[in-house]
Amino acid sequence: QVQLVESGGGLVQPEGSLRLSCAASGSIFVINTMAWYRQAPGKQRELVASIARGGSTNYAESVKGRFTISRDNAKNTVYLQMNSLKPEDTAVYYCKIFTVAREVWGQGTLVTVSS
Repeated sequence: QVQLVESGGGLVQPEGSLRLSCAASGSIFVINTMAWYRQAPGKQRELVASIARGGSTNYAESVKGRFTISRDNAKNTVYLQMNSLKPEDTAVYYCKIFTVAREVWGQGTLVTVSS
């Protein structure tokens, strides 16, 4: 069984920064893509950023230039550095991993951007 543990969410003022982490543990062989999604109140869950095992990345247009996704394959961990945060970034952020056998979601961490 694979488990994901997320951390780093919280309350931040506009233009502030946060760093989210998501560590995978359990019966993991190889993690291919790792990704962050978010879901704001009353909205559908959306992809924020993804990173392939080799390091290639993909970002939602709304976060390009402000967010950076990275990973540490030795630690089975993915990070999301979020800078210049805006109130519209407020959401529950979920990590997701893709392996050969399955896709696994984290439990979510709340990010609130407010003055």
